[in-house]
Amino acid sequence: MSFYPIFIKRIYAPVDTNDGYRVLIDRLWPRGLSKEKACLDGWNKGVAPTISLRKWFGHQPERFPQFSEAYQAELNKNVEAHVFVIRCRELLKKSPVTLLYGAKDQEHN
Repeated sequence: MSFYPIFIKRIYAPVDTNDGYRVLIDRLWPRGLSKEKACLDGWNKGVAPTISLRKWFGHQPERFPQFSEAYQAELNKNVEAHVFVIRCRELLKKSPVTLLYGAKDQEHN
């Protein structure tokens, strides 16, 4: 069985017909963006980094390796994340899935 791709992009990027199922993975709603312009199929706050981890990271690129490890540890313990992965696998049988984020830094997010 073949699956469609998963894309990761900034929510402020233009909506593309190839995006498929669009889901925001962020605890905070992106500034200055209306829900209509976001064109979301879902918003999953529960798989985003915890507030404390996000605040510790503070979008400081030098902390990104530690942030990535800590976030992975959070995801491994997060039941909602496991359910989300199962849901994505089902969606990927029918269309691409685009995971959206609001951070400005496209490399360290």
